[in-house]
Amino acid sequence: MKPGFETLKLGRKPEGRTLLTADWVLGHHDGSHRLVPRGEVVFDNGEILFVGQHFPGEVARRVDFGKSLISPGFIDLDALSDLDTTILGIDTHPGWSKGRVWPRSYVDAGPYEMYMPEELALQKRFAFGQLLLNGITTAAPIASLFYREWGETIAEFDAAADAAGELGLRVYLSPAYRSGGMVLEKPGQILPVFDEQRGLRGLEDAVGFIERQSGRHGDLVRGMLAPDRVETCTIGLLQRTNAAARALGCKIRLHMAQGIMEVETVRALHGSTAPVWLATNGLLSERLIAPHATNATDEDLRLYAANGVSIVHCPLVSARGGNTLNSFSACRTRGINIAMGTDTAPADMLMNLLVGLMTSRINDGAPDRIRCADLFDAATLGGARALGRTDLGHLSSGARADIAVFGLDDVIMAPSIDPITTLVAGGSGRVTRATFVDGRPSMLFGEVAGVNMRSARDRVQQQFDGLVAKYPERSWAHPPVAEIFPPSYPIESSAHG
Repeated sequence: MKPGFETLKLGRKPEGRTLLTADWVLGHHDGSHRLVPRGEVVFDNGEILFVGQHFPGEVARRVDFGKSLISPGFIDLDALSDLDTTILGIDTHPGWSKGRVWPRSYVDAGPYEMYMPEELALQKRFAFGQLLLNGITTAAPIASLFYREWGETIAEFDAAADAAGELGLRVYLSPAYRSGGMVLEKPGQILPVFDEQRGLRGLEDAVGFIERQSGRHGDLVRGMLAPDRVETCTIGLLQRTNAAARALGCKIRLHMAQGIMEVETVRALHGSTAPVWLATNGLLSERLIAPHATNATDEDLRLYAANGVSIVHCPLVSARGGNTLNSFSACRTRGINIAMGTDTAPADMLMNLLVGLMTSRINDGAPDRIRCADLFDAATLGGARALGRTDLGHLSSGARADIAVFGLDDVIMAPSIDPITTLVAGGSGRVTRATFVDGRPSMLFGEVAGVNMRSARDRVQQQFDGLVAKYPERSWAHPPVAEIFPPSYPIESSAHG
């Protein structure tokens, strides 16, 4: 072990000044990131004191990460916090027949919680550990409501807040709620069904959670209102959400302009796209954070720009489904703030930055409109801007010590000349060496504070297998699992010579 590492205790905030050094440090000056060769970062009590070379003061410890980049931690504003089921839809079509939308028979029988409370708690801990393993220091959790009785519960989010505090992850969260759900009435016909009062009760629960939890665990936990999807919300619910966010001083995350089903449903209900509908009702503002914008029209994007709405770009999960943001450079030219999200497993932000680079260049028809640094900015500065945090997303004096360290000498990577280009073009989350949140080492060399990831992985696989076994009862005509999810290749029971 290199000198200094023995003084870092996983999960414990170090006492006294800590100096980190490496071949490269991504500092910040005059409003933008700056590379510092053989740079140093000094922090104490969760706050950065110095970024540069040759710190003149005394320190309690020096830790040299060698051939690495010391970077601001990534900010993930659509971070998976349950078991990722999008993989079940990658090669199985049509989607309406594969249990992703409730059939009428399941609704009439009475939807139920498909996970036990202790299973949900484990999922949050495992998902938060995955984020830390990938250099993500701030997250806004997201989970599917397809597997819930209706919305998320206060109890599971109390457990999630505690998990964030124990593992050492900065989170913005509250239970998701909705006033409607999509129901498969017959093959190919998906219609919304609403219960506004149920949605309003969910909003009331979320407000109470934020009032009680925000600021806990040394301010690692803060609130964000999270109505589920725009097509499952009534205007009354969204108006009350907007008023609550203004009173609480928090942000709202609302998924919209993200898919054909949503676009068609909202147009049938309200005669316009979702952003136009919200703008007509005075509900677009800088309080709003909107994943994914892959189906946004020119008018939608103009309204986002005019009202200060931030986009959360999740290029990997979007591209896997055949969708792209058209395009990153075009949105940036319009003046729209772009943050990043992962929204799937793996929670690999570096992989997302590469996919975002590629899809934008394909849509642009030219490689010179977007650079690796632009995506890196979105995953750091863009996320901080969306949250209204001037003390996150960069390494400079006075900022919080939210830090990720990425190895530049991993055998999977090409030789390096520029650390940012090297990481975006050829890196992955597997090269993350350490993650510090508020100065606390939350992940060191693959070990996460507060959770045994390998043991947890085995347990969540068992949960996933149990969930898949329930798909027949929530799929149209109730076919067996083998028919819903056929194998990629035929399975043979005996070997051939």
